[in-house]
Amino acid sequence: MEFLGKYVRQYWKSFSIAVLFLTFEAICDLLQPTIMSKIIDIGVVQKDIHYVLKMGGLMLLITFFGAISASTRSVVASTVSQKFGTGLRSDLFKKIQSLSFKNIDKFDRASLITRLTNDVTQVQVFVNGLMRIFVKSPLLAIGGLIMATRLNLQLAVVLAVVVPIVAGLIVFNMRLGFPLFAKVQKALDRVNGVMREYLSGVRVVKAFNRFDVEVDKFKAANDQLKNQAMTANRLMSIFSPSIMLTVNLGIVVVLWIGGLGVNSGHIQVGHIIAFINYMTQILFSLMMISMVFNMFVRARASAGRIGEVFKQTETITWKNEALFSPTEKGRIDFENVRFSYEGAAGEPVLKNANLTCLPGETIGIIGSTGSGKSTLVGLIPRFYDVTSGTIKVDGEDIRNINPKKLREKIAIVPQKNILFSGSVKENICWGKDDATDAEVEMAASIAGAHDFIAASPEGYHTAIGQGGVNFSGGQKQRISIARALVKNPEILILDDSTSAVDVTTEAKIKEGLKKYAKGLTCLLIAQRITSIIDADKIVVMDQGEIVGIGRHDELMQECRVYQEIFHSQMGKEVL
Repeated sequence: MEFLGKYVRQYWKSFSIAVLFLTFEAICDLLQPTIMSKIIDIGVVQKDIHYVLKMGGLMLLITFFGAISASTRSVVASTVSQKFGTGLRSDLFKKIQSLSFKNIDKFDRASLITRLTNDVTQVQVFVNGLMRIFVKSPLLAIGGLIMATRLNLQLAVVLAVVVPIVAGLIVFNMRLGFPLFAKVQKALDRVNGVMREYLSGVRVVKAFNRFDVEVDKFKAANDQLKNQAMTANRLMSIFSPSIMLTVNLGIVVVLWIGGLGVNSGHIQVGHIIAFINYMTQILFSLMMISMVFNMFVRARASAGRIGEVFKQTETITWKNEALFSPTEKGRIDFENVRFSYEGAAGEPVLKNANLTCLPGETIGIIGSTGSGKSTLVGLIPRFYDVTSGTIKVDGEDIRNINPKKLREKIAIVPQKNILFSGSVKENICWGKDDATDAEVEMAASIAGAHDFIAASPEGYHTAIGQGGVNFSGGQKQRISIARALVKNPEILILDDSTSAVDVTTEAKIKEGLKKYAKGLTCLLIAQRITSIIDADKIVVMDQGEIVGIGRHDELMQECRVYQEIFHSQMGKEVL
């Protein structure tokens, strides 16, 4: 829970103000039964109407101050809890953004969404409860005990029995409740995960008519959440009635003892009424404490899950502010690079990769699925750190470079094209915030996207649906390429980014890239050999190893893997 210290330091003054007014409110509530007992025992018994009116006016004045204190406390509590929730949610989002892929891979994506929404809300509700009832309830309970004891020591013996029993029930409640609500949050993760998976693949579900399967999957997750929640709530539902029964039995005993005392003349009627009021206040306070402890159990489970994210230490670090060489802009060197994903079994994904990409070169990378092509280029912007070996950009080990500065030199078109909500222009300007209309149109023209964008009724201001659903796969790829090109990077990585466009369009894009890419290093991953056949250098990968480097003609003579790929795609057999 160390992460909460920041918010304690930030909001303790406002919290203290809320508690101060809450204390005034509690004192006002505690004074009223005693005043009522005096009105009955003195004013009513002695038929002194002046005394009744005077004490009644005092009660109204105390009630007024109590109402003002309650209103002020409510406003302050709501303001503080909302600011706390907003700040925590914002900081958690920033923390998730700052994590490397290695850190993020430790969490399920649906779980991160639940932690960012439901878990933060649970903690926020508890903080709000602290300033509303959690502090007030102990004050009323303790104050009620003191006032009741001062009022009549004989009747206070009942409280000496009731309070320890209730306290024991509350402790028992906490110990059993915490693990149950932790399971509820995990079950909620599962529901979110199933729903997220369905929404991501809704087109596939419709295409294969798998509605029933998805409904059954969601029903199973939903039923698990229901069962976990019912188990937790069933246990919690036992405690409130138990506390109420205990305190009400105490009130019955007070009435019995009080009745005997009134008959013998040892106890006044007003004392019994005041004592019952204090017992009721104590009952209400203990019930509230029980409810807050239920909230605390849920909040503690949620805070623990939030804390797991904040505890993640950044694995991507750098030793110093290394400077890039101005004479080798765009040079990339892989030196005996090995890499394996954390927790992955079997052989490393990359084995002893050695490769040099010179400034201005177009490097084609080809290989079968799973050969390590995307992993190889993903190491350049330090999405992951190498297991061993060195990667250099502009002659400098990338582990010595601030990742932010490193990534400013690189533009990537990922294998899975992602477009964000907003207009087409806004998506292209992701590459360069201050790009002019001319720069946006030039990048779109090179990427082969200008014609279909301009043909739209709203042109570059066309709104993009969630995930780019209103564009075809090829159109999304071309917008993604334009987004990378407008950045004017020193290193351009295209990860199978023309797989969804036709051969003619791909040829136009390649022609545009040749003119545009002069002076920058371009790494082009492709499944089609025609996409990289005219590259300055072709890298052939097989099972995580670089098995061939050279131009097309050289590889056709020397690399069997490349020959097999060429002949299989061109419809010829290996000689």
